[in-house]
Amino acid sequence: MRRVPGTGPLAVLPVVWAGLLLIGLLSAGAACALDLPALTGRVVDGAGLLRPAERDALAATLKAHEDRTTDQVVVATVPSLQGASVEDFSNRLFRAWGLGTNARNNGVLFLIAPTERKVRIEVGYGLEGALTDALTKVIIASAVAPKFKAGDFPGGIRAGVDGILGILAGDAAEWQRRAEVREDSGGGLDPILVVILLVLVGFVLVRLLAGGRGGPGRPHRRSGGGWIVVPGPPGGGFGGGFGGGFGGGTGGGFGGGFGDGGVSGGGGSSGGGGASGDW
Repeated sequence: MRRVPGTGPLAVLPVVWAGLLLIGLLSAGAACALDLPALTGRVVDGAGLLRPAERDALAATLKAHEDRTTDQVVVATVPSLQGASVEDFSNRLFRAWGLGTNARNNGVLFLIAPTERKVRIEVGYGLEGALTDALTKVIIASAVAPKFKAGDFPGGIRAGVDGILGILAGDAAEWQRRAEVREDSGGGLDPILVVILLVLVGFVLVRLLAGGRGGPGRPHRRSGGGWIVVPGPPGGGFGGGFGGGFGGGTGGGFGGGFGDGGVSGGGGSSGGGGASGDW
């Protein structure tokens, strides 16, 4: 029986690719429509996780650090991520608020989304050398997430802030030791290896479905007969470094007048450095 053209297994591939493209476009549209909160202080508690006294104490701590170093650390809690990933939401918010100075891009956003049970520390370009992906992941996993799991949101937020400020102040030895312990006991697959394996599996499936067709009714082998390995993209360690998303323009210039002594930005450059987690 002759095969009807256009009815083979490969005929569905254009439909699959079109569907994936449509999903990507819809996701991009959803991200562009995010309703981002306004920068009203160093602690923007949109989810209502903190008492006023707790919020004011955190804001005072953050202001004191900023006065000493110019590093701008802001805590934000949101009632919802509005369908976006925590990485996309954080990067969009970071850029909209323009955290850090223009000269140093030394901002940090500590974002908590209790509805989705997600948390992220988004780090500006200028601080990525000190507040690395590995260290931010350790802060979330060992200091923040356990308290959030126990329902202690104020304690988890305070622990996260203490970890961030401690590392920025140069006291990173203990956190570095914890990061090394996590690496030694990790045992998970390397993200780059996973991507390469997926590409290889996909390539094999396409070859099998195609049946090696190169001529009418006869199998065809390409000259050389070798496999083509497509290298995977470079990955960030510990789940950090997946931001950027559909980022909006750089923000800045949110002037003073807030209860914690005023907030102003102007850097707002983050390429997705930092880490995410859940509880």
